Amino acid sequence: MHAQAARRALADAGLDRSRVDGLASAGLGTLAPVEIAEYLGLRPSWVDSTSVGGATWEVMAAHAADAIAQGRAEAVLLVYGSTARADLKAGRRTANLSFGTRGPLQFEVPYGHTLIAKYAMAARRHMHQYGTTLEQLAQVAVQARANAAANPQALYREPITVDDVLSGPVIADPFTKLHCCIRSDGGCAVLLVAEELVTDLATDPVWILGSGTAVSHTTMSEWEDFTVSPAAVSGPTAFARAGVTPQDIDLAQIYDAFTYMTLVTLEDLGFCAKGEGGAFVEDGRLLRDGALPVNTDGGGLSACHPGMRGLFLLVEAVRQLRGEAGEGRQVRRRDGTLPELAVASGTGGWFCSSGTVVLGRG
Repeated sequence: MHAQAARRALADAGLDRSRVDGLASAGLGTLAPVEIAEYLGLRPSWVDSTSVGGATWEVMAAHAADAIAQGRAEAVLLVYGSTARADLKAGRRTANLSFGTRGPLQFEVPYGHTLIAKYAMAARRHMHQYGTTLEQLAQVAVQARANAAANPQALYREPITVDDVLSGPVIADPFTKLHCCIRSDGGCAVLLVAEELVTDLATDPVWILGSGTAVSHTTMSEWEDFTVSPAAVSGPTAFARAGVTPQDIDLAQIYDAFTYMTLVTLEDLGFCAKGEGGAFVEDGRLLRDGALPVNTDGGGLSACHPGMRGLFLLVEAVRQLRGEAGEGRQVRRRDGTLPELAVASGTGGWFCSSGTVVLGRG
């Protein structure tokens, strides 16, 4: 999957692999970028193996853009692949993801506090503090599924209702099954190049205008506020560096392993005030033709979630900005023109890390 995605990205760009001198990868084997480079037949002089969960790829994109700007590399390939679903079906892994029992986690593991329980606890706190309702959280899943309906590559495309979400089996209170991301296989790749190479490429470029990164906590006891994610730092930083505001953004791709992640990240990026996320996601606002299209491919809740999904956010943002999303799926501005600005914001761990990238067309 890594190789297939890499070949397709290079073919899309029209760049020979001999020009690739940078590689970023994580999540496979012991020495991820070394193993992937060997498999792809590459010998990069710049590598990145940053691993901060789902935010990894936005952080890597920021690192790569900085390296290119400093002349350390001219063509950096970000590549990811995972057979999470196939491995589960074949019995090569279990359904539960364990981060081990050593280090700071030793103080939580004995109590059975799983990854999903951490997100569920945070969601429950938001509900208690701001009056956010289960119906509002369910709206995130419903609209993600509606966006997935037009995506032929989405794993689940059948419409769902708020009642469907609420009536499902409870996974970790208050989350039912449809509040949680799907499990899938998948791979993708993104190529970042120096400006000097743009004229040699086969496709129009999408520019990284600004980025921001942040980390928060590992143990829940060190998380100062369950209703604030590290996107509250990475988002404003990315917007400031890009010279834009959230109000300028045409579409957003947000990490959505759980419905609460979408809601709280929208708040922290500045699309609405803290505590107003519940009302913000109502009335179809997140749909492809809504006021702020979010996760236009269906997101991790419906399209795909092989593991560290952050790279898929960048891929979907680029497709939409280029006008390549396809019939019935392409986002357009109110005047019918293609979107100009997008934001991709990844989250890692249980709001442990965040990477936000602002992208622009032309």
